[in-house]
Amino acid sequence: MIYYDGCYIAKYYLSEPDSGAVMARAANAGTVACSVHGKLETASVFHRKLREGSLTLEGYHLLRAQFEADCATGLWWWLPLGSALFDSAVRHFGILAPTVYLRSADALHLASAVEAGFREIHSSDRHLLAAAPHFGLTGVRL
Repeated sequence: MIYYDGCYIAKYYLSEPDSGAVMARAANAGTVACSVHGKLETASVFHRKLREGSLTLEGYHLLRAQFEADCATGLWWWLPLGSALFDSAVRHFGILAPTVYLRSADALHLASAVEAGFREIHSSDRHLLAAAPHFGLTGVRL
């Protein structure tokens, strides 16, 4: 089992330079977990691709339908958000050096991975990957 952030889940569906590696790693892992807010991140990436013109409206709707079907069949294991997880993320901000750039959504991913017992987190987000060691995680970019 591995942890992907929402951007890596989106790469599973999109044709991008590292999409093949993302798909292969997911297939080898068997189960891919992500904090439930990654579902929203994935939808946001799809919409951005539509807005930027990388997807047609028809392609966008097909992609969303496939993603929703995959979510319904359990392709992705969505980790819940709760107040304890938010508290964990807040505590981590309290001990971060001022030089660490960390967005709130990334802190939720990192805290989710830690709370679920993961040692690694997979992403292409350079800020999330740089902050991962501050949560005791190894950041992996495929």
